[in-house]
Parts: sequence; C-alpha cells; structure tokens
Amino acid sequence: MGVPFSQQARVGAYVVKQHLKGVKRYPLVLMLEPLFRCNLACAGCGKIDYPSAILNKRISVEDAIGAAEECGAPVVSIAGGEPLIHKEIDQIVVELIKRKKYVYLCTNALLLEKHLDRFTPSKFLTFSIHLDGEKAEHDAAVCQDGVYEKAVAAIAAAKAKGFRVNVNSTLFDNATSEGAARFFDTATGLGVDGITVSPGFSYERAPNQEHFLNRKRTKELFRGIFERGKGKNWPLSHSSMYLDFLAGNQDYRCTPWGNPTRTVFGWQKPCYLLGEGYVNTFRELMDDTDWDLYGTGNYDKCADCMAHCGYEATAVADMVRKPWKGLLAAISGIKTQGDMAPEIPLENARKADFVFEKVVEDQLRRAEMHATGAEGSDEDSRAA
Repeated sequence: MGVPFSQQARVGAYVVKQHLKGVKRYPLVLMLEPLFRCNLACAGCGKIDYPSAILNKRISVEDAIGAAEECGAPVVSIAGGEPLIHKEIDQIVVELIKRKKYVYLCTNALLLEKHLDRFTPSKFLTFSIHLDGEKAEHDAAVCQDGVYEKAVAAIAAAKAKGFRVNVNSTLFDNATSEGAARFFDTATGLGVDGITVSPGFSYERAPNQEHFLNRKRTKELFRGIFERGKGKNWPLSHSSMYLDFLAGNQDYRCTPWGNPTRTVFGWQKPCYLLGEGYVNTFRELMDDTDWDLYGTGNYDKCADCMAHCGYEATAVADMVRKPWKGLLAAISGIKTQGDMAPEIPLENARKADFVFEKVVEDQLRRAEMHATGAEGSDEDSRAA
C-alpha cells in the first residue's frame, strides 16, 4: 500500500475516535485549493474556467492554516489550479507540517524542479504528480506535448532529494485495462511511493464532455486492471475497500463531507467535484448542507461518480466498522470475477441544476464590490 504506516496509524486512530464519540459526519481529507490559475489547460478539467479577476485570487497563508485548523482533518490535499504558482505555497506547507498534517501537494510538475529547494523532505509531505498514463496518453490528456517527460524528470529529481512522491492518475473512457496496468508498472518502476487513481468526473465546465466513464464501464475497467495486477504489488494509495468498490464489489454511498473543500470562494458545497454554492465556515458547510440532495441515486450530476473524494471516506469507515473486510481484501486480493454488487437505482434522482454561470457572476460582483470598498471583508465576499 502506498501510504506510510505512520499516516495509516494516525488516520486510523482519528477515525476510530470519531466513531467512539458517535460523530456521524467528519472530515478525513481537507481539499485545499489556494488558487484556480494553472499553467496547463487540460480538456477534462473543470477547475480553471474562470475570468482573470477570479484566476488572480489567492488564499493567504493565514486563511489556509485557518481552514486546516477549523476543519481538523488529519490529511490536507493542496490542489488547484497549479499550487506551485502560489508565491506562498512553501509557507503554507511549512505551517501545515508544524501542525502534523499529512500534506499532499498536487502538481503537474512543470515547475517542480525549479521550486524543490523551497521545500524540505518530510514524512508529512508528498508531492502528488499528475500523470494520466504513459507519454502519448498523458500529453494528450493535458493537451500539451512534452509534459510527460518533464514530469518524469521531476519525479527523479524529487526522489533524489529525499522527497516522497506519488503519481495521481485519472482514467477516461479511452483507457484500457492493459494500458492502465502497463502504466502502473511504469510508475512503480519510476520508484514512486504511491499511485492514486480515480475515474474521471464529468465537470460541468470541462471542455471535453465526451470521454467520461459511466459506473458500469468503470467497474469493468478496474476489474481488468486488478486482474492484470495480481502479484505485482503496485503501491496504490487507497484503502483495499475503495479498490474493491471500484471493481464493483461494494454498493457504497457517497460521503462527500469526508473530503470538504476550501477554495478562494469559501467552503464549497457539497463536495470537491460539485461547486453549487459557498459558505463562510466549515461548521456552516457541515450543518447547513442538505446532504441527502446529493450522491448517486439522488442527483443527476452524481450518477456516474465513483471518485475517491466521494467514496474513500465511505470505504475507510466501513473498514473501521468491519475490519475483517479490509483484511480479507488485502490478503486475498480484489475479486475480479463473478457477480457485482447491485447498482444504485437512478430513476428518482433529481435533475441537474447547472449553476456555474450564476456562481461566477456572483463572485465577480462580490469581487468588484470588495475592490471598491462596498463589502467589509474577504469573509463577507465568500458566500454565494
């Protein structure tokens, strides 16, 4: 497993504590997006399609640390946009590590070699480098030639300096089990400490809407991948039960509060993948969000989602309640043959509400009001 034992122990103790306290909803990983600006324009990304006034916004060091302390999750994943563009990203990382947070800094690695000296190797810091396959597949996914080679060079440079490095892969409907298994072999051969993988989510504003996986195709794809991975010991950075879910063997429901998201707009409702409104505080997010409105079977936008930001927390909670399930999957491997778990019915799901344009208009209006002094503070400008 591509997660260090100290992190497994810390997260496990944290989850057990929440269960013993009777806490129904708790965060596992804080998704921190300190900016939306990126130096790539990937066709499958729905995170960066904003006007310049929004792309120029940044979360300050103080607000980033405040979000981590307010949330309390033991793990912080710093995404974006491209975090290495943020001029204070090294300070954010240092302050998070001081608080014993396990930090995953997600990056396309184009700037990583240049900025490595701003960071210090630590068991609390992992560079999570975006790679969606081998050279041809990855460069096509990010819509720019040469990115794969720069990422591979950055992996080598980071490892040579003693950093932990993961690769973070998104699979689309052009993926094959043979190709994905071959890429996992390649990534393992690069000496990475972990591999994070997830089926692509159909972002409302992603330029390319034609290549996202549905749930049936996702399960078939991962069964094929895991069949080809038997005995290879890929360092997959997931719980065994989440991998079992990807292979169609579990009928989990989404727990989006497990990965709450703080962006330049505020706390994002309801999850990392859907931006359907923003609130000022983490407590507002947890208490005021109508969670039953979302998830597969409840909402059209969630129909095909099997992403780790929605289901990893579900899997971890299941392993705490029934530890023998995770142990059995880890020992015997993921089942790749036979019947799959029943699928969640979709006929009663509410229709999708496409709100992106309204959110952008509202945020631009608030930014303009704030710039002219019509609003009192950044806190006032976050809610939408």
